[in-house]
Parts: sequence; C-alpha cells; structure tokens
Amino acid sequence: QVQLVESGGGLVQAGGSLRLSCAASGNIFSINRMGWYRQAPGKQRELAALITRAGGINYSDSAKGRFTISGDAAKNMLYLQMNSLKPEDTAVYYCNAYDSNYRLDYWGQGTQVTVSS
Repeated sequence: QVQLVESGGGLVQAGGSLRLSCAASGNIFSINRMGWYRQAPGKQRELAALITRAGGINYSDSAKGRFTISGDAAKNMLYLQMNSLKPEDTAVYYCNAYDSNYRLDYWGQGTQVTVSS
C-alpha cells in the first residue's frame, strides 16, 4: 500500500502562483512514476504533469511553460509549481503514484485550487 497526502492548494488570483506538495509513504519501492492530475467540476480527471523514476517528465499542453513538476526522493515528496495561473486551472488536484510491479494506481485525497479572475 502507498499513501499520498497533498497540500498547498488554495485561492489565488489569476496570474498568481501556487506550489502543491505530495507526501508519499508506505511501500514506495516499486513506484516508478508519479504525477499530478486535476479534475474540474463536470469534467473528467486529466493529466497535468508526470515524472518517472528515471527523470522523464511530461506535461499536458495546458501545463507546458507554466507548471513545473519535481520530486525529492530523499524526502519522498512530489511537487508541482504552478505559475501564471488562469481561472481555467481551477480544479481539484490529485497526486498519483503508479506501482509497476503490481500495476496499481494510488491516489491522494486531492487539494482544491481556485483561481479567481
């Protein structure tokens, strides 16, 4: 089992910044990919950014150039730095971890990000 706890969400004005954090614990040794997903009201959950254990990074088109994903393996932490936020970035942001051995996805409880215009 892997536990993920997000923090750092909140209310920010358009153009502002937020940094999300995700603390991972439990059986993280077979986790080889982590990412941030988001879900806006009435919409499907979508990928924002992901990072592999090898250091590969992918961003959604909407996140490119504004969001930066990073990890601190020593602290079992995942981060998402979000700059130049837009009202359309308003969503619940979820931390995700993928266990490649058991092919399992783990999710945090989510943290609300609200961007006012």
